[in-house]
Amino acid sequence: MTIVGGSAHFPSWRGVLEEYREFLPVTASTPVITLLEGGTPLVPAPRLSERVGARVLLKVEGANPTGSFKDRGMTVAISKAAEEGARAVVCASTGNTSASAAAFARRAGLTCAVLIPEGHIALGKLAQALIHGARVLQLRGNFDQALTIVRQLSERAPVTVVNSVNPFRIEGQKSAAFETVDVLGDAPDALCIPVGNAGNITAYWKGYLEFKEAGRSTRLPRMLGFQAAGAAPIVVGHPVEHPDTVATAIRIGNPASWYGATSAASESGGGISAVSDEEILDAYRFLASEEAVFCEPASAASVAGLLKLGLPDGLGGSATIVCVLTGHGLKDPDIAISQISVPTVVDAELQAVLAELAL
Repeated sequence: MTIVGGSAHFPSWRGVLEEYREFLPVTASTPVITLLEGGTPLVPAPRLSERVGARVLLKVEGANPTGSFKDRGMTVAISKAAEEGARAVVCASTGNTSASAAAFARRAGLTCAVLIPEGHIALGKLAQALIHGARVLQLRGNFDQALTIVRQLSERAPVTVVNSVNPFRIEGQKSAAFETVDVLGDAPDALCIPVGNAGNITAYWKGYLEFKEAGRSTRLPRMLGFQAAGAAPIVVGHPVEHPDTVATAIRIGNPASWYGATSAASESGGGISAVSDEEILDAYRFLASEEAVFCEPASAASVAGLLKLGLPDGLGGSATIVCVLTGHGLKDPDIAISQISVPTVVDAELQAVLAELAL
């Protein structure tokens, strides 16, 4: 079967599994379950660059099929689950994982079950999981409790867990680092990234290490991770029992990939810091109004962190910084609506419109 895809940066794109097969744990017998994920744009951010004093680009992961970076890991996790004969997959989710798992499971013909924390998931994400046919249960608890139950389920029932505790998820997500190098010609000087369950910063670092070892890049970036202040267990040094932040995608109190995140930060000479909800929403509005890029609030944590801390020590105006925007703004429309004014109502007459627009 011929697969046709493509993007501005990657014409004739074939999806993560086919594009980076030599770096992924797949064989000739692994079924390719793909929605042509990956190949997302690296968008220059001129106004952000001016504010920071360096070249800044945005890795817009909202351009993935289900609107978030989760699709990268899910294509590998679901493909391997299908290869191993799984009939069902399960995940805990704050939203994006559920949407991606449901879509890729449907593509593979597998049943998908999702556990979410009641009242703490954006409706845009929940709608995706439901429309793809997932069985969604809302728990009277938080994400960390949901993940605990998911892990217990896998021990008692014939289901495959597709959260980032599944190593195949990390394998797929590292492809974003490969793409960044392929577009830039080398690794950036620093990578700014939101940190929730911490699988993504772990995956990017793994990808950069592997590409450098393979001779595909000459350097490694500093990994700068940013948690929301109300859900910053890595920053405070202990799990947060009741995480709270407007950035629902990173509202996680006990990250599954905690060690991977701290390793990435320390080995790269970077760090993990916290940004407030106010700083996240300021960056969220700035990206939409000044760079014309609409991301979900959690995504804006990467930019909020860069604006808060400025350039890392030793990096000047010639530095290249990549900020990862993990999901599309339409994932959380309620937050977007809360940040805008209600449209003005005018009479259906030309003169009224001209007067209101001051034209």
